Amino acid sequence: MKFTLSWLKEHLDTKASLDEILEGLIGVGLEVEEVQDQSKELAAFKVAYVLEAEKHPNADKLKLCKVETDQGIKQVVCGAPNARAGMKAIIAQPGVVIPVNGTVFAPATIRGVESQAMMCSERELKLSEEHDGIIEVQGDWPVGTPAAVALGLDDPMIYIKVTANRPDALGVHGLARDLAAKGLGTLKPIKADPVKGTFKSPIGVKLSSEDGNSCKLFVGRYFKGVKNGPSPKWLQQRLTAIGLRPISVLVDITNFMTFAYGRPLHVFDADKVTGNVGARLAKDGETILALDGKTYTLNSSMTVIADDAHAEGIAGIMGGEASGCSDTTNNVFLEAAYFDPRLTAAAGRKLGIHSDARYRFERGVDPAFTQVGAEIATRMILELCGGKASELVIAGAVPDTSRSFTLRKSRVKSLGGVDIAWDEQLHILRDLGFTTSQDGVAQVPSWRPDVHGEADLVEEVCRIHGLDNVPPAAMSRPHDIARPILNPLQKRMLASRRMLATRGFNECATWAFLTEAQSALFGGGKPELKLANPISSELSDMRPSLLPNLIAAAGRNAARGFGDVQLAEVGHAYAGDKMADETLRAGGVRRGDAISRSVQGGARVVDAFDAKADALAVIEACGLAASTLQVVQGAPAWFHPGRSGTIQMGPQNKLAYFGEIHPKVLQAMDVKGPLVAFEVILNALPASKQKGASRAALSISDLLPVSRDFAFVVEDKVQAAELIKAVKGVDKVMITDAAVFDVYKLEGGKKSLAVEVTLQPKEKTFTEEDIAAISAKIVATAQKAVGATLRG
Repeated sequence: MKFTLSWLKEHLDTKASLDEILEGLIGVGLEVEEVQDQSKELAAFKVAYVLEAEKHPNADKLKLCKVETDQGIKQVVCGAPNARAGMKAIIAQPGVVIPVNGTVFAPATIRGVESQAMMCSERELKLSEEHDGIIEVQGDWPVGTPAAVALGLDDPMIYIKVTANRPDALGVHGLARDLAAKGLGTLKPIKADPVKGTFKSPIGVKLSSEDGNSCKLFVGRYFKGVKNGPSPKWLQQRLTAIGLRPISVLVDITNFMTFAYGRPLHVFDADKVTGNVGARLAKDGETILALDGKTYTLNSSMTVIADDAHAEGIAGIMGGEASGCSDTTNNVFLEAAYFDPRLTAAAGRKLGIHSDARYRFERGVDPAFTQVGAEIATRMILELCGGKASELVIAGAVPDTSRSFTLRKSRVKSLGGVDIAWDEQLHILRDLGFTTSQDGVAQVPSWRPDVHGEADLVEEVCRIHGLDNVPPAAMSRPHDIARPILNPLQKRMLASRRMLATRGFNECATWAFLTEAQSALFGGGKPELKLANPISSELSDMRPSLLPNLIAAAGRNAARGFGDVQLAEVGHAYAGDKMADETLRAGGVRRGDAISRSVQGGARVVDAFDAKADALAVIEACGLAASTLQVVQGAPAWFHPGRSGTIQMGPQNKLAYFGEIHPKVLQAMDVKGPLVAFEVILNALPASKQKGASRAALSISDLLPVSRDFAFVVEDKVQAAELIKAVKGVDKVMITDAAVFDVYKLEGGKKSLAVEVTLQPKEKTFTEEDIAAISAKIVATAQKAVGATLRG
């Protein structure tokens, strides 16, 4: 919501400064996002008077001017066609920063003549795109007057963020009401005396009987003999100050009403309307060319404003091009209506239209202000466009929003934590528009759809009184209640995050939603994963895995030149809509080079084994030993079938998946690979059996370890992990490590796996007999476990 300080003061009788106004807005719960004060931005630019404007001696299109400034008479070379003696302009002196390009003005010699200052155009001051001539200052402003004052730009623009539950704050009058209740002035009454029509409207209004909820009230008025054209200067300045482009006086009046009172209106060129006008549900497949120049296809869940021939506007969102007003418009039909907030929001999301009208209607405009808004707009049209107004035509009635709640005297203190006198509580509510009795019964005003109980009344009192005035108080903790501790799943979540950080990952926090197409790529696409009311079409399904959003993030980084990325996330994934379908997972992706090229050697691209190491590191950080796990080939369909694997504890308990992402998946997501990923299902990890200390005390032998190499011949289908597990199980005390260091393919469907086994003596040095005995056991166990034989 944007507005200017002078606009606010048209509704609020106050002597408060800008800083006091800003502090008051924050105090009532309205976040101030930005303040633009052009009087500060243009402080260095002043009014100057052109004494002479002669032809440049060395250039036909340049003029040599003598200009009176607040720093004396300056010589200025100017190429503007409107530069002439006797005019007043805006001057930039040496050292001034020009807003349009950020350059510092310095005197320069132009065609042999020194130019000591610069007369500015609107574009150079970033006031508009106009640069065909310099600014001509109107009015009797003395030389040296600040440019912002002379140009009427000394009015600060304030931009606030309004939460979705406060539609009353989407109009300047509503903001003035809050500030008046805060004690920063007095709210000025709205001047909305009914305008008596001089004739009956030739256009009637009607509501469809198909759905009485889409539009409950429709107010219209016919104007004849109006003159459309540019708005007066004051109205144009109101709109341009908040970033709106003035279009024509009729359209500008509706935009003014939207921001002044939070009441969107629409005007139709009455000569382009067929028959009567009303609200109805659209027909499936019906189309309309809207004022933004786009054609939209509608369906029966959307409300339209239509005449007897076809749809003329999308209700509460945007008008149609066919009946739009132009400079030749002579007869006008004004529409003010109350549209259902939910239907308006749903239609706006489906059509992808963002407008100031939709922004207000979907939050809930004041239904009781519908006719009042039409009366205010009527007076503005008659004053600025002339013509004559008909009697009002009305269909439907103001919906009943009346409700009341009782505020108990002690409730503000018990719930809000601050002791406020009872009379002050009632006074605050009355200033906000509530009708209250002395016993605390408060009637909620029609413009406050967010108030639904006593707690909301407490909030209103507290925010106006000032949340800063709520005294801090320590919460008591009974000593007989045990302090809360982390459950095992929470511990795994923290352990996973720490481990991922130590392995060089950047942690992401992505949406728990994604597109239906991406969901289907990763085992989703189920009806139970679709959101009933998604915030956008790009976030329509709950994510079945952490990987799609991480892969998309890696792709965005790569597209911007950051090809080597390591991204990870710990969060929830969803297999369905039941509690048991929600799992906590730790996932990560790597893309690019695992090792960059250097003088020591070339680069190495990430591969499935990097992802395997990441998954095992996370699992071990959660308290499981890697030696107790099985790693088998194969993973879900979104992984490469020959470059992926599954980590499990038995065939039924899948703990994690890792590997290279399937090229078809990357192609569908428009991400260049290769890209490897892993995903650990933290819920599937068995509980740790350790109690007390998380690990045993460190024990190091003083004796030197011994290593022995074994070359085993096994079937090609045998996994190296199976062999290593068998070897380590021979003697868990003496054998401290075993690792494959070479693989050699043999004929006949066999392969050779070379294994290095590390033996650590504990009490005495190994003898040759000891080593031979352990080696024999290793060979025998390997033969029994996987059918391995020593290579000859």
